Amino acid sequence: MKLNGNAIRPGNVIEHNGSLWRAIKTQHTQPGKGGAYLQVELKNLFSGSKLNERFRASETVIRAVLEQKDFQYLYKNGDIYAFMNAETYEQIEISEENLGNSTQYLQDGMIVSIEFHEETPLGIALPDTIILTVVETEPVVKNQTATSSYKPAIMANGMRIMVPQFVNTDDKIVIQTEDGTYSKRAD
Repeated sequence: MKLNGNAIRPGNVIEHNGSLWRAIKTQHTQPGKGGAYLQVELKNLFSGSKLNERFRASETVIRAVLEQKDFQYLYKNGDIYAFMNAETYEQIEISEENLGNSTQYLQDGMIVSIEFHEETPLGIALPDTIILTVVETEPVVKNQTATSSYKPAIMANGMRIMVPQFVNTDDKIVIQTEDGTYSKRAD
């Protein structure tokens, strides 16, 4: 599948320079002189090396065709994460290096989509949101709720995020897995 150079999003896997690369970060740039471009930080899925590339809207890149299968997260053993196919009970292991920042969101029994390229597991696609419990945050400061200010909070998995003033310790909140930001209180 072909994409315009400016349509690359974080998480996309593209074929570039004869290998597979995952887009880690993207930034649109429009200099005062010349045309706009997309600055993309890429990570090689096999060697782990990183590369910064510029893609213009007129360029096309090939998005790698990945097969996705649902697996259940089982456990972590060192830097290896184990997953099980709920239909066939087949288990696979993926290194922490291939999972990247996704590991901080994994919870026991969570269903994730594992991406395969020619039967080789490359990484996982998390659900859009997860629910976590706040284990530590500062108390509300009186008269500071007039503006939408945020305060730091530590989640049950050790992750640090910024939350609105009304969130307290032991609250369950919904977090966006794409960027690790607060979304809303959990029902």
